[in-house]
Amino acid sequence: MRRYELMLLIRPDLEDDKLQAAVEKVTRAVVNGGGALTKVSPWGKRRLAYEIKHFREASYFLIHFDIAPDAVREIERGLLISEEILRHLVTVLSSQPGEVDDDDLPLPEDEFVAVEDSFLEPESSEDDLAEDEVAAEA
Repeated sequence: MRRYELMLLIRPDLEDDKLQAAVEKVTRAVVNGGGALTKVSPWGKRRLAYEIKHFREASYFLIHFDIAPDAVREIERGLLISEEILRHLVTVLSSQPGEVDDDDLPLPEDEFVAVEDSFLEPESSEDDLAEDEVAAEA
């Protein structure tokens, strides 16, 4: 399980009950995906930096939750389908001190790729030298 943060921008023209229903639909998707909600923070209506779908403001919500990484893709698919949600952003929050993520572990030695020395040195060909001489004569 990892800790994620989800920022939602929801249409500003929704009534309060429909706004809460949209947020509840997202939180229900997290719980149904095997996750646990940590915090749901309404930020209220705020002006957007640029127009999105002809709206200049949006209702912001910040949701923190713990879930398996595989389930996040399914939640995002549902967010993309929803007409109430203008934009969303899911980010992985940093690990707690002392925790080790699978991504932080080093690769086993058999998965390292050997790099040839010739790959690191620039190659010069006779064609490059001929082009330099023609440019110098002109």
